[in-house]
Amino acid sequence: MLNFKQLFYFWNAARYGGISRAAEQLNLTPQTISGQIGELEQALDVELFTRKGRRLELTDAGKLAFSHAEEIFRTGQELEALLRGHRSDERLLLRVGISDVVPKSIAYRLLSAAYRIAEPVRLVCLENKLDELFGELVQHKIDLVIADRPLPQGLGVKGYSRLLGESEVRFYARPELAERHREDFPRSLDGAPLLVPSMQSALRAGLERWLARRRVLPEIVGEFDDTALMKAFGEAGAGIFPAPAAIAQELQRQHGVQELGAADGLKAAYHVISLERRVQNPAVAAIVEAARTHLLAGR
Repeated sequence: MLNFKQLFYFWNAARYGGISRAAEQLNLTPQTISGQIGELEQALDVELFTRKGRRLELTDAGKLAFSHAEEIFRTGQELEALLRGHRSDERLLLRVGISDVVPKSIAYRLLSAAYRIAEPVRLVCLENKLDELFGELVQHKIDLVIADRPLPQGLGVKGYSRLLGESEVRFYARPELAERHREDFPRSLDGAPLLVPSMQSALRAGLERWLARRRVLPEIVGEFDDTALMKAFGEAGAGIFPAPAAIAQELQRQHGVQELGAADGLKAAYHVISLERRVQNPAVAAIVEAARTHLLAGR
C-alpha cells in the first residue's frame, strides 16, 4: 500500500523545488526527507527525481506522481476543512476548463458573471486542448468546459452542451496593413498575409469555406492554437487576422489594430459543456444567463 507520509514529503520537495527548501518549510532535516523519498522510490521501483548539476528535476514518473499527489492533498485539505465545520466559510468552488482556442477576453466575460451571484465563488481555471479537457471532465476533475464547439458525438461521454452565444467574425490588422487591403474587401484578401486559428479551432473550417465561396486565396503566414498569440502577431503587423466582433473595441484599444470588414455569415460560437442535464450550480447558471442576454451580443 502507498505510504502517504512518504508521498507527502515527495510532494513538498517537488513543489518547493528541492529537499532543503522542503525541509525548511516542514521544520525537518534534509536527511529525513531524502530518506523518506528514497524509501518511496524503492517501494514503487521508480526514480522520482533525477539530478541535473546541483538541481533535482522530476522524472516522467515523478511528474505523474506529483500531479496525483497535488489532487490527493488538495482534496485532503478540503475534507479537513469540512470535518472541522468550516463549510459555511468556504467559497463555492467552480472548476472550469477553457479550450485554448477560446479568446481570453471572451472567457473572462463569460466567467466574470459567476462573481455576481450572492454566494462567494472561487474559480479554478484550466486551459488546455479540448480532448484533454473532456478527459478531465469525465474524471470529475473539472465541473464544466467552455469551448468553441459542442460536445462531439462518438466519444462515449454522456454530457450536455449549451450554446452560450455567437459573435460575428471580422478581420483586423495594423492600420497600414488594413489601409492597403480595406478597399474592395473581401476580394482584397486575395494574396494578402493572413494569420489563422489552427485546425483545432471550429472557426478554421468555417473560415476556409467562407474564403472558398468568395474565390479568395490569401497567403497564410501563420497558424495558431492560442488566439492571444495570433493577436500578438497581428499587433506586430505580421498579417491580417479574424476575431469575434464581440471583442472589437478591446482589439482596437489594446492592440492598435483596425477593422477591414466583416465576414458576413461567418460566426464564432461558444458553448458550455457539463455532465449535468440541468444546471444546478448557481455560478454556472449565472454564466449561461449573462452570456445569452448580452455578453456575446456585442453590446
